[in-house]
Amino acid sequence: MMIKPYYWWPLQGILSLVSLSFAMIGMYILVAAYGLKDPASFVMAFFSASFIILIGLALFAGCVIRMVKRYHQHTPPPSAGEIETP
Repeated sequence: MMIKPYYWWPLQGILSLVSLSFAMIGMYILVAAYGLKDPASFVMAFFSASFIILIGLALFAGCVIRMVKRYHQHTPPPSAGEIETP
């Protein structure tokens, strides 16, 4: 299924916001883990929160890389008259 060109930028923006929200939820869980009394529960919550943050930030980085590639792909190269030669 091909995404229409005019839907691509808003979709990437929405995906970026969702991935950052996912990372923020992971940070909330990480902070809440420090309030746990049981060491086993703390370790489980700490590592799961770290994994959630990792996934959220990796998805955000992927969205940003796709947007930068798309932006540079549509930037026209300089014309011959604009290039300065020494």
